[in-house]
Amino acid sequence: MRAARLISLVLLLQSRGAMTAGELAGELEVSERTVYRDMLALAEAGIPVYAEQGRHGGYRLVGGFRTRLTGITRDEAEALFLAGLDGPADQMGLADVVASTRLKLLAALPEPLREAPGRTSRRFHLDIPGWWTDAEPPPLLVELARAVWADREIEIGYRENTRTLQPYGLVLKGGIWYLVAAVKGRFRTYRVDRVASLRETGAVFARDESFDLAGTWAELSARFVASMFRNEITVRLSPGGMRALRRVTEPPAEERARAAAGEPDGQGWVVTTLPVENPDVAFDQLLRLGPEAEVLEPPELRARMEETAGRLASLYQR
Repeated sequence: MRAARLISLVLLLQSRGAMTAGELAGELEVSERTVYRDMLALAEAGIPVYAEQGRHGGYRLVGGFRTRLTGITRDEAEALFLAGLDGPADQMGLADVVASTRLKLLAALPEPLREAPGRTSRRFHLDIPGWWTDAEPPPLLVELARAVWADREIEIGYRENTRTLQPYGLVLKGGIWYLVAAVKGRFRTYRVDRVASLRETGAVFARDESFDLAGTWAELSARFVASMFRNEITVRLSPGGMRALRRVTEPPAEERARAAAGEPDGQGWVVTTLPVENPDVAFDQLLRLGPEAEVLEPPELRARMEETAGRLASLYQR
């Protein structure tokens, strides 16, 4: 533990030039007294570190000194592409590995380029979770991530059933974590926050080297979206209703509705077919369109909209 901290001290000074004991203590989450002791240990080990007094003082390395202790470990190499995703990496229990990877990469950069990461982070930020979502990671996310890294077969409790899976990957979509796993040779997705229990079976599975997580997720997502729209309704939409479609339905449903739209009438209204999940969802979506949409089919939904419109009219005429 201390050896790793000493290496981090050297890399911090090498990448940033000069740092006070307080700044080093904050970076390493230790006390300033610990930093003083570590600096003495580095000096005794032959590392040319020295302290400057005064307002702009701090610890520095003798000019030109560069350590060769920047070799990246296997864990750090695997976590390399998570270096810009602090939140997800932390949720999967990889915060320390990603931090050490970033530090080693920064230390390895030539001095004129060391400001590049800071310059980028001051101008661009990736905020993963969706609005008004629970920021807490799912309880079993870290255990799932470990199983994914090690290709370990697992048994999970999911929707009151027990399932044996081969966990291939984790996907963060709209602030929600999903597990992509193989079950009897077929890939399926599971919401991580709905996994009630997890147990490793002790078996290690042979990962299909041709597996493409991004491609598999895209295919499964498209299949899921297609399965959502099991019903269709016929509606008449005003120009404003057509523009508002993107706010009330999913993009695939909007695209199909636009493609099926007939020629506009004299007032710009069009008749089209809108894919929907079920009549209840369609009712909620059409209420959001208000007077910009008229249901033509099915008659049951049209009658429901008519009854609701009558109640609204009565309420506002009171």
